[in-house]
Amino acid sequence: MRTDLTRRHLLQSGSALAVGQALGLFAPGAQSQGSNPATTAGGLRWHNWSGVQQATPAALPTPANEAELVQLMRTTQGEIRAVGSGHSFTALVPTSGAIVSLDRLSGVIAVDKAAMTATVHGGTRLGVLSRELDKLGLGLRNLPDIDVQTIAGAISTATHGTGITLPPIHADVVGLRIVKPGGEVVSITEKDRDLLAAARVSLGSLGVISQVTMRVLPAYNLAKRVWVQPIDALLEKAPELARQHRNFEMYYLPFTGYGVGITHDLYDGSDFVVPPALDDSTLADLRHLRDWLGRFPALRQWVAQKLIDPNTVEVARQRSWKLLSTVRPMKFNESEWHLPREQGIACLREVIRTIERRNEVYFPMEFRFIKADDAWLSPFYQRETCSIAVHASADEPYQYLLDEINPLFRARQGRPHWGKLHLMGAAELSTMYPRWADFQRVRQQFDPQGRMLNTHLRKLFVKA
Repeated sequence: MRTDLTRRHLLQSGSALAVGQALGLFAPGAQSQGSNPATTAGGLRWHNWSGVQQATPAALPTPANEAELVQLMRTTQGEIRAVGSGHSFTALVPTSGAIVSLDRLSGVIAVDKAAMTATVHGGTRLGVLSRELDKLGLGLRNLPDIDVQTIAGAISTATHGTGITLPPIHADVVGLRIVKPGGEVVSITEKDRDLLAAARVSLGSLGVISQVTMRVLPAYNLAKRVWVQPIDALLEKAPELARQHRNFEMYYLPFTGYGVGITHDLYDGSDFVVPPALDDSTLADLRHLRDWLGRFPALRQWVAQKLIDPNTVEVARQRSWKLLSTVRPMKFNESEWHLPREQGIACLREVIRTIERRNEVYFPMEFRFIKADDAWLSPFYQRETCSIAVHASADEPYQYLLDEINPLFRARQGRPHWGKLHLMGAAELSTMYPRWADFQRVRQQFDPQGRMLNTHLRKLFVKA
């Protein structure tokens, strides 16, 4: 069993694990991957991380505190949308009105160790939050696989990690402060049970989240194991692996016949093993293999299997946040859906078969487990879930993800990730969520004029 991994070994000496690290799927760290406001000769410009969403807003204000945000919301006319890191692929942010950046609303405000809660500014990025909490001997229960999202953006879109007993991030939210259009500040606590269930996942449609109070844990360590396995064997074992480990997820490497399994478990020791640094070389190699042999899929898989060493294993031991979240240097576009757990494996098999009818595909697809919660617009609302995410390089077409893959998810009662590409509208969505009408009533109470809605949100919330 080989454990001497480097980032350049997948297509040279057999380390299939480097696929994930080249994608930023495995290695920890943080770097700026935020939204991108700019001023050009033609006026203000904004685009999201992948570049798939663009906007020319009338204003791009960056309030430094809640008082400035209140004044901004009181005086701004027309549409208002908030932006955190710009890591959503759907058009949640674009508007010709004002895009309010949360970049300066960052940091921990207060910690209550008796209640085990932390109150933080809405624009605090998950990587920054994890570091600040760690200094205080605290940590978050779980994290998604990218650490640059703001806490407000992450909860508003139902961002999640993986773990059969672990719900999405918003399930740990016990309080919110939301600045409504017009400048009124609404403070929501657990005493406001229905209001909190509506506000935990709101797509930014109720106002701008200035503060979040959430449950925290004592800081903890994890032991991580990553291995390569034929995909059929990995799919067969996936439910059992999910039950056995705190965190389990897997990736399928198209046109190789192999999957990559990842587990994390609590670790009490202090003999840390740091994961190797990452680069993009392996993903580039997979792309070259696609370019060279894309017309010959059987030969492409044969070559990949000759170059992948199925006995390769990677281990790491570190603070939880250093292993759970990552950086993805290679930009892509993504569609992700959440399915009833009993449908997950069968759906993934269908997705693999469909994806591999297209010889241009080379990005791995991701499979995770998530526990149910009770936020009204959570895709995990009262449903134990598996999620499947499919990707395309940011410089290549992605429409097939919507036209060919999304119908597979929809046929198996899937719910789309709010921040990932999908084609759903109000008519379809209203049938997916039992408390849909209740949420709409709350939204109209908070924003009766619909000033927090842009074109995309009106499609989601207003039936044609």
